[in-house]
Amino acid sequence: MKKADSGKEKNDAKEHSIYQPVSLKQLAAHLGLNPATVSVVLNDVPGRSIPQATRDRIKAAAKEMNYQPSLLARSLRNRRTLTIGILVPELGDGYHTQVMSGIGDQLIKAGYFYFTAHHRHKQNLVEDYTRMLIGRGAQGIIAIDTQLQHSIPVPVVAVAGHRLIKGVTNVSLDHMRAAELTLNHLYSLGHREIAFMHGQTFSSDSDERWKGLVAVAEKLGLNIKPELVVSLDRDMSSPELGYPVVQQLLAAKQHFTALVAFNDISAMGAIRALQDFNLSIPGDVSVIGFDNIPAAAYTLPRLTTISQPLVEIGRIATQTLLNRIHGTAHSREDVTVEPELVVRESTGPVKS
Repeated sequence: MKKADSGKEKNDAKEHSIYQPVSLKQLAAHLGLNPATVSVVLNDVPGRSIPQATRDRIKAAAKEMNYQPSLLARSLRNRRTLTIGILVPELGDGYHTQVMSGIGDQLIKAGYFYFTAHHRHKQNLVEDYTRMLIGRGAQGIIAIDTQLQHSIPVPVVAVAGHRLIKGVTNVSLDHMRAAELTLNHLYSLGHREIAFMHGQTFSSDSDERWKGLVAVAEKLGLNIKPELVVSLDRDMSSPELGYPVVQQLLAAKQHFTALVAFNDISAMGAIRALQDFNLSIPGDVSVIGFDNIPAAAYTLPRLTTISQPLVEIGRIATQTLLNRIHGTAHSREDVTVEPELVVRESTGPVKS
């Protein structure tokens, strides 16, 4: 009789495994056991006296019948979902991808899963996606280059965040130091007629970076001419971002010997526009970027840039958030990261 039952169990298990996973109740009914007994075995609950033969039978049937425990139900009971929500404007190459890489590496190491939602700087989507991520069990939020408007009912870390919001820790670059590195480098090469790109209004770093450049220019006695300032307004992550604005400068016959780009992507587009105008880099115009994305070292010429350690920033932001979730560190308003000047081939002395 036992052999017949065992054969029936195996046939039932094979039939179930072909289709969808079974529930705990279905598995218990199939085994003729109480669901609580099955749950105790599959969750390795200590201190319960259950024969080893029964334990082995339950685990074998669970495997054959493709039983999958409800991790969400279990985690919600424990209030620990091991899940993080990430808000990011877009998923193209460059800044955001590098930060995401650091975040992903750190979360994998910590045993966390994550959801990513990209919002294209649309404030209604930022609000909706935040609610949806929390509704799906996110224990915390990492917001990359995302303008948050108010506090959120879970711990939050904002990469490139600058607003003081209760419950939000900002991880950002020292933009004043970045401006000093940028303009001191160009000034030391003899550049006085410098063109500037102002970042898009929706970019979290635009205003802080611009304030730094204006303050340092004033210290150096550099005159920032309005006619040599162009503003980016397009939401894209390709070199096309910097191409048309430099074309406008050249078409207006504005004279400049150096260009401070908003980021590396726009610097690449700017270099192409200058070359299409038969200007050499850095012979006629020096160009400096910002971010030090991997492609910056392989452009022609190789791009001088301000390096912010994007992957490391992602790791720092993630660990800061995990520390807050686990209560292992006091909540901080700001974490500042230092920039570095990387000199390559796109900057040089002014022509005599």
